[in-house]
Amino acid sequence: MKITIVGTGYVGLVTGTCFAEVGIDVTCVDIDKEKIENLRKGIIPIFEPGLEEMVHRNISKGRLHFSTDLASALGDCEVIFNAVGTPPDEDGSADLQYVLSVARQIGKHMNNYLLVVTKSTVPVGTAQKVKEAIQAELNNRHANLPFDVASNPEFLKEGAAVEDFLKPDRIVVGLESTRAEEIMRNLYKPFTLNGHPIIFMDITSAEMTKYAANAMLATKISFMNDIANLCELVGADVNLVRKGIGSDPRIGNKFIYPGVGYGGSCFPKDVKALIHTSEEYGYPLRVLQAVEQVNDDQKSVLFHKISNYFKGDLNGKTVAIWGLSFKPLTDDMREAPSLVIIQYLLDAGARVVAYDPVAMKEARRIIGDKIHYANDPYEVLQQADCLAIVTEWPEFRFPDFMKMKNLMKQPVIFDGRNIYDRMEMKKNQFDYHCIGIRH
Repeated sequence: MKITIVGTGYVGLVTGTCFAEVGIDVTCVDIDKEKIENLRKGIIPIFEPGLEEMVHRNISKGRLHFSTDLASALGDCEVIFNAVGTPPDEDGSADLQYVLSVARQIGKHMNNYLLVVTKSTVPVGTAQKVKEAIQAELNNRHANLPFDVASNPEFLKEGAAVEDFLKPDRIVVGLESTRAEEIMRNLYKPFTLNGHPIIFMDITSAEMTKYAANAMLATKISFMNDIANLCELVGADVNLVRKGIGSDPRIGNKFIYPGVGYGGSCFPKDVKALIHTSEEYGYPLRVLQAVEQVNDDQKSVLFHKISNYFKGDLNGKTVAIWGLSFKPLTDDMREAPSLVIIQYLLDAGARVVAYDPVAMKEARRIIGDKIHYANDPYEVLQQADCLAIVTEWPEFRFPDFMKMKNLMKQPVIFDGRNIYDRMEMKKNQFDYHCIGIRH
């Protein structure tokens, strides 16, 4: 089987590479010529564990190809995945211009039956718009060619995307014909042999499933952050509360860690888009509106702790930051809490020095020379008035505390991810502030 993936961003590149890994002939198409040339050389545009090696392997095996020519890629393929971006519009809705542009190109150039699968995260009703766009172009050509549309939302976690695709919790497919179901069942057979479920449903339900899943996870995060802030006020320990509720199987222990808010390319965008969809239908999602507000507020919590500690005067203070990406094991800084915290610190007159294991290049692109960058986690501490931990990278979990104390002006840590034990920090003579525990 030969398939085409349109879009070589996070979702498209992981999807295409993983399909190639199980022996499928894959062509990934993108309009960015420079990106395609780099991918042909095995230079990938994102950091994702295991992906670069897999790209190299499948290029060398002749199973993974990269092109800027969608028309030629459609020549003998049976399935095309639309994985282009759906950035948020000014009103919070998902911008579908790229998705529909690809649909029109498919209608202009297809020459045989095609199953057109939307992989991008799109609002409910998008499949119908895709179908209409393809059919309109076929009508313009006076071409009577059969095609099906389907929805196959991705459930990839950045930092574990390759593993998630190869060993999925579930595969959700929305479709409207038995022919499309047979093709998708055959395509995903290598991933379901070990019992990973494939769930078929109507297209509208599949589109809603993706948004509902991300909205639920975002809700758990904001709920726990709200509880953490209340814990500080009443004198409870949020880490103990988390363990107490997480042991209940109805709640579970995932996504209930307090911190400085969620970021990334999915949760913020998808929560906004689902809120916008609900408003279009006259049914405001009040829970999600609160989830979004809590998250926006949570991104400033660490700054306020720092500001309060220094009695509102941060002018000339040096604040060291560990972690810039929105989560570990990725260089993605979209909607990252670090960006909000850094801007607050700069506005308050602080000098900011930062370190991240992989996101330094991306940080320089976004922030520029407004802050200083260090080469390792200890260099960033030299003469620092305090340390703010924003991303819980594994290498931050067991540092040399004595070395840290010797480098800093004063041993003060603001832990935005609660990665240290309070008693241990007291033993090491650090003034330690975290989330959800009264200092």
